[in-house]
Amino acid sequence: MPRQLALFLTAVQFLTRVPVPLMRDFDPAWTARSARYFPLVGALVGTVSAGVLVASSQVWGGWLPALLATGVGVLLTGAFHEDGLADTADGLGGGHTSARRLEIMKDSRIGTYGALALVLALLLKAGALEQTPVWVAALTLVAAHAGGRAAAVVVMRVAPYAGDRSSTKVKPVADGVTRTEVMIGLVCAGVATVPIAIVAPLATSIALVVAAVAALAVPQLARRLIGGWTGDTLGATEQAFEIAFLVAVAGAIAR
Repeated sequence: MPRQLALFLTAVQFLTRVPVPLMRDFDPAWTARSARYFPLVGALVGTVSAGVLVASSQVWGGWLPALLATGVGVLLTGAFHEDGLADTADGLGGGHTSARRLEIMKDSRIGTYGALALVLALLLKAGALEQTPVWVAALTLVAAHAGGRAAAVVVMRVAPYAGDRSSTKVKPVADGVTRTEVMIGLVCAGVATVPIAIVAPLATSIALVVAAVAALAVPQLARRLIGGWTGDTLGATEQAFEIAFLVAVAGAIAR
């Protein structure tokens, strides 16, 4: 199997519940190397969600198409990033020391902060989609999903890892990504953003700035409270970008 195809399939396997062909010569190091394709996988998830949004809007009105599109994205990823958001909210919101915050984030149980973060996240996504014209919302979904994954990849490059490398489930990811991998990821995210930028250039520009600020706030807070990023805070970073992008486009279009 060609190396780049293997890395892409590794990214699909890592970020989603979509079945991929068995890779008999799989190397755990591929997980970090596949980060270059995380935004591409995000764009594909966004495309499927967008298709559900457009198709369901031909049958139903109101919130239902937006909820279905949001739900499909969660199903495709197995709530991978949403789980990180919930754990991050519980850990950063409930602990008083770095060690305690990391301990809470490893706990599989969900707390008050995590539950509230999940509910608010899903409502904000669905609400933003419901407020946006359907075809604009569809293109926004593709860009938001791709950009969210790109934001996480950038954090992996520029910020330190806060967890215990010896006990992490995916050690190569904790070792970070290369500059080239970040650039490839940003290119993938940029391509995914072109359609919405053509349709709504001003709204897209505003949304990119707002989403970048929102995504940057997560690793900054994590660095202050736990010393860097973990897999959970990467999920929270992705969600922050995705939500902020959707909300900002909806607001800019409405005005």
